[in-house]
Amino acid sequence: MCDVESYIYLPLIEEMGYMPQRRYASGHEIRKYCEKVCAKYGLHDRAVFQSRTNSMVWDEDANGWMVEIIKKPKGGQESTHRVRADFVMIAPGVLSNAKLPDVEGIESFEGHMFHTARWDYDYTGGSPEQPDLTGLRGKKVALIGTGATAVQAVPELAKYAEELTVFQQERRIPAWVVQRQELNFATFLTDSDDKPAENLVDDGWTHFPSYSAVVGTPKEVTMENVGERIGTLHAQDYPRQERIRQRTKEIVKDQNTAEALQAWYPGWCKRPCFHDHYLQTFNLPNVKLLNTEGRSIDRVSESGIKFAGKTYDCDVIIWGTGFRSPVVGSSAGKANISVIGRGGTSMEDLATSGDLQTLHGATMRHFPNLFSPGPSQASATANFTFVLDILTSHQAYIIVQALARAGEGKKPVIEPTQEAMDEWSMRILSGAATFAGMAGCTPSYFNKEGETDQITEPAQQMKMARNAIWPKGFPDYCNIIEAWRAEGSMKGLEVSVVG
Repeated sequence: MCDVESYIYLPLIEEMGYMPQRRYASGHEIRKYCEKVCAKYGLHDRAVFQSRTNSMVWDEDANGWMVEIIKKPKGGQESTHRVRADFVMIAPGVLSNAKLPDVEGIESFEGHMFHTARWDYDYTGGSPEQPDLTGLRGKKVALIGTGATAVQAVPELAKYAEELTVFQQERRIPAWVVQRQELNFATFLTDSDDKPAENLVDDGWTHFPSYSAVVGTPKEVTMENVGERIGTLHAQDYPRQERIRQRTKEIVKDQNTAEALQAWYPGWCKRPCFHDHYLQTFNLPNVKLLNTEGRSIDRVSESGIKFAGKTYDCDVIIWGTGFRSPVVGSSAGKANISVIGRGGTSMEDLATSGDLQTLHGATMRHFPNLFSPGPSQASATANFTFVLDILTSHQAYIIVQALARAGEGKKPVIEPTQEAMDEWSMRILSGAATFAGMAGCTPSYFNKEGETDQITEPAQQMKMARNAIWPKGFPDYCNIIEAWRAEGSMKGLEVSVVG
């Protein structure tokens, strides 16, 4: 199930006339809803499904993109197609590349194995519609990871598996729509002093003000007051974390297990997990927690998992190890697309070196008529579909205005100026102290699995800070780009006309 309220997570529900079945929608419902959106807007006839984009190259003579698409229908022959595009949006999502750990011997396991993002119902039994995992009866199951997916999987696996061992590698645990999303949900997350009078969503997210350490805050944070800011964050966070720790002690009967399940780090270091049955599962006789206390498992053997000199035999290994970090690389890299812009410039090479800059996180020099959904140099909140809604609306505005300026039958070429990107980058950089609370967090996709704490070279630290998200929070970011559009001159963009 999605951890963001369905009324604000599902896009276009008012236009669709759709009422979500649950306050927190299941993955199955979300998939079915997306299919309804596709049907309403005729996207099935326009989309090229069962395919992947392999490369995109800017054609200077044609002033457009040459896009190579590899299509491989189920049971069919692979074919390559090349199409020209005047405008391109790369939208790979922020958590779309499943991550397997670099563990020795993973290829030697003789049982069954899969990642939670690629659930194998053929093996476990059940289906997305009816997840009765009857195929696991009599099986020994090892689940690696205790993140947002694992806390949902553990109670279901425990219902059917003969024996479940959970390896925990750390100690952890439209108008009305816009108002509910931007002016309410996102505002509470940024810990604004100017909160709405009513908390419309009123769930675990909106009572988590210290999460502003991740998504930004309108409060002024400078190098002079950053220490005070971090102190405030910890003061806000401690009662919440302590309530969770106390709840764990009360629910889990074995106090050694309860102790291992309690997170010692600040709540903002990980995306929080919400579940009504996860902790209770560890009271079942067929469920065992193996806390590695921050260490990785030693290796995978033919029969199971080795850790601390002992082999834990199992029939199936389920990797609940999450996704590749969304703060690493470019949107092209996340989508596994080679994007080559003006003068042979590689988007991923620029991102890897820390030199990829944008205007508003939406458009980049050297890559004309190409748009990206951030999050680097854009903004973020817990509800990422709303971020996509705001960014794509902004990008659509830019395209429409450029087409109008070009005139009928003419094609605009849109590209930000270097000066505009430099100015925007400096505004991002000036708020770097806002995210100082992330220092010392346990490894996660927020901090490139702990890599950011290892960067000590000043130039690299500056590049990293310059490519962060908007520091004053998502509502403020919305105000910035709305004011930019209202000014009307498309300041910072060069629009040339061809054809």
